[in-house]
Parts: sequence; C-alpha cells; structure tokens
Amino acid sequence: MPRKNETERRIDIGAIDIGAIDDAVLALLSLTLDRDGRAWKGFDWDVLDRLYQKGLIGNPVGKAKSVVLTDEGIARSRALFERLFMRDGKT
Repeated sequence: MPRKNETERRIDIGAIDIGAIDDAVLALLSLTLDRDGRAWKGFDWDVLDRLYQKGLIGNPVGKAKSVVLTDEGIARSRALFERLFMRDGKT
C-alpha cells in the first residue's frame, strides 16, 4: 500500500496538457541556443520527438548533445520564452 505522501503526489496523466509541456520545453531550449541555432537537448525524448514532428527542431536522435532548431523553432522558442517566463514589460 502506498504511503500517503506518494498517493498525494500522483498525477492524472490524462489531465496533462501535452501541448503546454511542448511549449515550455521549446521555450527553455532558447536558454542554451547558440548563434548556429543549436541548443542542448537534455529534455524528455518524447517531447523532443514531438517538436521534431512539428518541424520546430532537427532530428534529435544521435550522439550529439545538442539539437538544431529550425528558423520557425527559433522564433517560436523566443516568443514562448518571453510569454511564459518574462515579467511584463521586461525583455
């Protein structure tokens, strides 16, 4: 039988907004974005695959520790970062 704390921490997986998770990860990729459009890919593989399927990043599969963002991915990443994480009026 799970302890009370473990039961309280369980999340209804069906209630998770996968699109919001994808947006947050794309926004966070902008933190490590270099001038060549590459960002550290230390995020969940399922999320990276969805971003790849949407055409926002290059194929994340491989030995490289970074992933290339497409032009659309870079623009959306920066816009999402500003919307999700910046205080109003601060850029």
